[in-house]
Amino acid sequence: MAKRCYYEALSVERTASDGDIKTAFRKAAMVCHPDRNPGDAAAEHRFKEINEAYEVLKDPDKRAAYDRFGHAAFEHGNGMGAAHGFGADFATTFSDIFDDLFGMGGRRGHGSGRERGADLRYNMEISLVDAFSGKSAQIRIPTSVICEACSGSGAKAGTKPKACPMCAGQGKVRHAQGFFTLERTCPNCLGRGQVIDSPCGSCAGSGRVTRERTLSVNIPPGVEDGTRIRLAGEGEAGVRGGPAGDLYIFLSISSHPFFQRDGADLHCRVPVSLVTAALGGDFEVPTIDGGKTRVKVPEGVQTGRRFRLQGKGMPVLRARQNGDMYVQVVVETPQKLTKKQRELLAEFDRLSSTETQPESSGFFGKVKEFLDGLSGGGSD
Repeated sequence: MAKRCYYEALSVERTASDGDIKTAFRKAAMVCHPDRNPGDAAAEHRFKEINEAYEVLKDPDKRAAYDRFGHAAFEHGNGMGAAHGFGADFATTFSDIFDDLFGMGGRRGHGSGRERGADLRYNMEISLVDAFSGKSAQIRIPTSVICEACSGSGAKAGTKPKACPMCAGQGKVRHAQGFFTLERTCPNCLGRGQVIDSPCGSCAGSGRVTRERTLSVNIPPGVEDGTRIRLAGEGEAGVRGGPAGDLYIFLSISSHPFFQRDGADLHCRVPVSLVTAALGGDFEVPTIDGGKTRVKVPEGVQTGRRFRLQGKGMPVLRARQNGDMYVQVVVETPQKLTKKQRELLAEFDRLSSTETQPESSGFFGKVKEFLDGLSGGGSD
């Protein structure tokens, strides 16, 4: 079976640069790597094919020979090792892409033993008024801080960490497995690259201790339920002098006895007497900023009518504007009437007409027409 063109195997043009060839190889290797395709013979063959192609094309001399003579340049023991498709330095080549395949790129070159501290979460409940005006709050949190006795090194005073003898300070060790080399976290130093012979007595070698800290949190006006505030570097201290994590404060807003929030708008329901609804009038309502405003209602107002107070709502976060406030009227029906009140209402009802109660008159008129239609339909 004829060998596939090396350029075609890597899906690049013959004029491709060294960087393009390397990028194409890494992408192809990530797709067809045997560990990602267990038991897939085609993927294994493809993996060997692209490695053979890359071994040639990455080397300027081999590439020049291939461009001139093709596959014949490496036949009859001319230095390629064509039977397996791998050159002597394949372990180094594969090590370059191993981090991309298994997400270990961030561990290359560690050896200081410094690890970033964990992020922390703090749940805080605030009132709707606080969400409107913003506030500065003090919180107390137990967290890990740098050990003062060893200045975060984890080593006893007068000593210091030393390079791990197993991994020579790299934090990882290599193992040959089949036709490729695996890199694993060093089991002796757990990837830190350093070991401590004499750990600090205060922190047991971790470089940090647990303390309760008081922090100031500034809550901006307009925050909503679920808003997250990040305090960079206020999380747990890093291991052995590593950078600290972050503190995330999650806000929840308690319910308000008068207002209901919808984004930047506020809503409230205000009961009005039957007389005010019939004759018109006005009433006073509070606003979220602690003030008051008057709402004028026309005569004959019905339950459900909303009045908009522009700009009386919540601030819009990071914007110089406010939402609106909506006041919904609820007409209250009188209860526990006296005898005189009942007589007056009965007299009012006797004197009422379709003009004074157009909605109910219209509704019951339609009901009568509907029922008459049913009755007439049944007699046909």
